[in-house]
Amino acid sequence: MPSSAPAASPPLGATVSAAGATFALYSAHATAVDLCLFAHADDAAESRRVPLARGGSNVWHATLEGIGPGQLYGYRVDGPWAPGQGQRFNPAKLLLDPYARALTGPVTWHPALTSHAGPAAGAAADLPADPRDSAGVMPKCVVVDPTFDWGEDTPPHTPWDRTVIYECHVKGMTMRHPAVPERLRGTYLGLSSEPVVRHLRELGVTAVQLLPVQQEAGEPRLAQLGLTNYWGYSTIGYFAPDIRFATGDRVGGQVAEFQRMVRELHAAGLEVLLDAVYNHTAEGGADGPTLAFRGIDNRSYYRLDAHDPARYLDFTGTGNTVDLGSAPALDLVLDSLRYWVEQLHVDGFRFDLAPVLGRTDQGFDPRAPFFERIQHDPVLGAVKLIAEPWDLGPGGYQVGGFPAGWAEWNGKYRDAVRRFWRGDTGRVPELASRVAGSSDLYGAAGRGPLAGVNFVTCHDGFTLHDLVSYERKHNEANGEHNRDGSDQNLSRNWGVEGPATTTQIARVRERVKRSLLATLACSQGVPMLAHGDELGRTQQGNNNAYCHDGPLTWLSWDLNDDARALLAFVRRLFALRAATPELRRQSFFSPADDALAWLRPDGAPMTAEDWAHDANHVLGMWFDGADPLLVLMNGGGRSRPFRLPASPAAWRVLVDTSHEGERPAEGQVTLAPHSLVLLRQR
Repeated sequence: MPSSAPAASPPLGATVSAAGATFALYSAHATAVDLCLFAHADDAAESRRVPLARGGSNVWHATLEGIGPGQLYGYRVDGPWAPGQGQRFNPAKLLLDPYARALTGPVTWHPALTSHAGPAAGAAADLPADPRDSAGVMPKCVVVDPTFDWGEDTPPHTPWDRTVIYECHVKGMTMRHPAVPERLRGTYLGLSSEPVVRHLRELGVTAVQLLPVQQEAGEPRLAQLGLTNYWGYSTIGYFAPDIRFATGDRVGGQVAEFQRMVRELHAAGLEVLLDAVYNHTAEGGADGPTLAFRGIDNRSYYRLDAHDPARYLDFTGTGNTVDLGSAPALDLVLDSLRYWVEQLHVDGFRFDLAPVLGRTDQGFDPRAPFFERIQHDPVLGAVKLIAEPWDLGPGGYQVGGFPAGWAEWNGKYRDAVRRFWRGDTGRVPELASRVAGSSDLYGAAGRGPLAGVNFVTCHDGFTLHDLVSYERKHNEANGEHNRDGSDQNLSRNWGVEGPATTTQIARVRERVKRSLLATLACSQGVPMLAHGDELGRTQQGNNNAYCHDGPLTWLSWDLNDDARALLAFVRRLFALRAATPELRRQSFFSPADDALAWLRPDGAPMTAEDWAHDANHVLGMWFDGADPLLVLMNGGGRSRPFRLPASPAAWRVLVDTSHEGERPAEGQVTLAPHSLVLLRQR
């Protein structure tokens, strides 16, 4: 029997103690909450049902003796079914605990998960609740043992100026790696295995940024097409490591396996950053399934239309928006973030569609409660915070608009670099601004160049190889008649769509790939690589491969000569960056600073007329110092001579994207078409 209720509300979720386990769930509008205990993951009927008592702060709770780690559970919550008033309680549906630390399996689509009866009809307020019991098709929550032997785990705390981010997918990174034990491929433990860690260290990256690893849920539309949400931007369990990436050795074992992964990556000096999706949940819009939040307290967790509460506000394109103006929803997000830092030892987060997190009724506000709470939080204020600074709502493009202490994906950097290297005219002025750190974006707010995370490619869009191989997206396999994915790829195929048909096309493509990567390594800001770009990974022109879990998206480790050469080149690039402080400044160059000069091909300083010359494709970036550094870029289609600044010391070419190896240089160098040359004077 439940013990007497404690005077104060217990922590939300399932908490293990000497007395047993305490279960606590928030719901302000429920009339009854039942805890359902299960013996097996696929049981349709609970072995025990326990009514919870309503305590202070709208927390329903009970402590059960004899209950410990491994216990399976879920909730049934009763209350009014009144979509027109924003309430969608339905005790026929078994609900996941929003604070659950693990699930028994993935959430896969089944008709019994449907929210309302009758045909799909959007936000219609007069549809009755679906009466089918969902317990037999829902995974169960797992009570988890909170203890873990961290040993001497020490987070690397890599300074921003030395940070190099590697964005990767846990499964895609390891499924085809021949040196990873087969049982570990596609798992957390596979990602932290010795051959993968060695690759990351030799590449020179300092942080792995994992595509979503919080428990996701499948989508009905993709299930009907035989596809899956491979990327995982469909979160339903904000405290639960995704079971897709566990070995399955034991119930709830994904938590300890995630912790082991973090411990091993930390031991190798690598930080772990999570791509986190707190802007929406997997329940979608009014026609979506009832899995957790919708059935627990719809009005407390989601942003609803004030004029028609049956409708969900949607700034994400996925049907709903988490209401961070509501205290319960905001507390859940912050509690989740702290859990991943304190209990799972992650080092930071990249926030998907981050303007949603700062949206008020007046639009995006960098002083919104979410940002203010994080700024003053002693745990969260000390980790790396990265925003994807755009969403689909009004005024949603907020590059440069986030608070101090935050870094941002610099989409303007991506676009400027792509345009320059594909040969667009009139792009030299913006290129200069971007490679110098984007002071126009971050300077006015007192932030420095390290506020910008520079990237050429990421999970969303073409891979680097496809960026130089395709001018059109090829997403037919996604089941949307090639309508999905961006049409603005700023790519060039250099003569033929798809695989190269001549040696000349192949050579140009390899040179442009090197020039794009070298620009990234030589730019002020924080560089980010997309996994597999260093190996020439292709998705065959698919620029929205979110729904493919197979060879199309899994990284191939079977390298040809071009891939091995590119890998060696990238390793050398980022070793040079690490050894070159001039490329890793913490402050912007000032107009009066002699540390930076922009040069034209005759070696003279750029003039206003030179900057305005649309047909110019050549730019020199000269860093003064004890050992001056010179970055020369030719985005045009013909060779150009470039006169080197006169000096008694000799110049040496460290990188040339059109030639292998280092060499001395004197007087001038010839820049091949579409090439970058990096020189050092000693």
